[in-house]
Amino acid sequence: MDNESSNVSQAEEIKVQANEAFKAHKYGQAIDLYTQAIELNSQNAVYWANRAFAHTKLEEYGSAIQDATKAIEVDPKYSKGYYRRGAAYLAMGKFKEALKDFQQVKKICPNDPDATKKLKECEKAVMKLKFEEAISVPESERRFVADSIDYHSIGTSPRSSSMPTQVGIAAVAVAFVAVLAMMLGAAAATMVAAVVVVVLGTWWWGGSTEVEPQYSGAKIEGDVVTLDFVKKMMDDFKNQKCLHKRYAFQIVLQMRKMLRSQPSLVDINVPDGSHFTVCGDVHGQFYDLINIFELNGLPSEENPYLFNGDFVDRGSFSVECLVFPISMKHMQPLFHFAASNFVISAIYLARGNHESRSMNKIYGFEGEVRSKLSEKFVELFAEVFCCLPLAHVINQKVFVVHGGLFSVDGVKLSDIKAIDRFCEPPEEGLMCELLWSDPQPFPGRGPSKRGVGLSFGADVTRKFLQDNNLDLIVRSHEVKDEGYEIEHDGKLITIFSAPNYCDQMGNKGAYIRFEAPDLKPNIVTFSAVPHPDVKPMAYANNFLRMFQ
Repeated sequence: MDNESSNVSQAEEIKVQANEAFKAHKYGQAIDLYTQAIELNSQNAVYWANRAFAHTKLEEYGSAIQDATKAIEVDPKYSKGYYRRGAAYLAMGKFKEALKDFQQVKKICPNDPDATKKLKECEKAVMKLKFEEAISVPESERRFVADSIDYHSIGTSPRSSSMPTQVGIAAVAVAFVAVLAMMLGAAAATMVAAVVVVVLGTWWWGGSTEVEPQYSGAKIEGDVVTLDFVKKMMDDFKNQKCLHKRYAFQIVLQMRKMLRSQPSLVDINVPDGSHFTVCGDVHGQFYDLINIFELNGLPSEENPYLFNGDFVDRGSFSVECLVFPISMKHMQPLFHFAASNFVISAIYLARGNHESRSMNKIYGFEGEVRSKLSEKFVELFAEVFCCLPLAHVINQKVFVVHGGLFSVDGVKLSDIKAIDRFCEPPEEGLMCELLWSDPQPFPGRGPSKRGVGLSFGADVTRKFLQDNNLDLIVRSHEVKDEGYEIEHDGKLITIFSAPNYCDQMGNKGAYIRFEAPDLKPNIVTFSAVPHPDVKPMAYANNFLRMFQ
């Protein structure tokens, strides 16, 4: 009995230490301490819920759901267990599951205004999801927005389209009325549909994209993106000035065409005596992205880069973080080295798990695009993301991917090249695992701490490298205190290029420079730089900001 009492008392002391670590944004340390408290007293629901919250801060939503579920099992009347699980479900875009948990919170705490507010926001999200599902077009019937845009003629007439404006608006209005009539009743449906017609008409006819005489920002003369244009655009972005939609359309459309011609796995050749830089997640932190170029030089024939996914979301300068590198790629798409047969691009771009509609709806990119450009760009960027390659191989020796490896052995590079990537990321399979998986410190495979993909050990890494005659894996996807981490007996490097992630993690950023022919990784770390007073997640969905 005395020993049990001692364990309970000691667990409480450790919980206090864990809380202090959490307040200091040391979430990994907090998780370790909460784990110690749980080991001493596993029947305290608070410890499980607190650890779930720390996992949420590290975007380990799968682990957060597991811990919150355990808190509920220990104490079914503990509202924070449901609250933490609901928040994790929301972060994963699983609104229907989240709604059930917030309904339970409201049931336990009927007079809690905060619980009421979050329940209402969750109900709105679920209703919106149902509505989108009701009016969605089958994939086989969906038309690409890119095919309806001719940037050469933009501005010559109100919002060009392949169908008459009146017919388009009428068709959408009819669809809205039909769906709303089933959901809300005829009277309400008619009223809402009228509003929709006005909004669509304004969207379609309003806001000409002709370049106004007073526009003083970066301009493209003809079809050629020049270095002068890129430098001017970079200065404009630094001063929080937007690129004119006319030029944004041109850059994005031409980039989509270029990316569609690339395979799902791209082979990169770095000639002897040359170097090559790999960067990880930048997540909308434009001023830190510019700092990388100030430290390491702009992309060029002599200074090529690979950006390994997650350009967007969370940070509030995601449009800039995407448009700037694709402008550089468009400016210098291919270079031929006279002394060899090698062809190399100045800049390579890979897809991350955040280059997807589901993530962009939640974590800010979609809202930012609407604010800085237009609704049509939301669809256009989604189409471009589906064209981004999934992985790269440098000189047949270094495999670079955003997330990680697979749930099965025997996957060859040819299998990755054969992936049909021109779609939204699925919830399972090779493409999902490339974008979502993480390394783990112990052998074998385990469930993903994120709730998507899986965790894989050093033995899995070693076998993949052996099967494909590779030397090293470089991946991103995870915040690291020093901006990088070397794991799996030196055969796997995580690189993360967004320092002080979300203005609160206190981490460094990093990038890797490889020198050919030996390709020995030289890791460079850097700290965050100041940025304008626009908070991370400024454009994120309202219900998610409520949990920040």
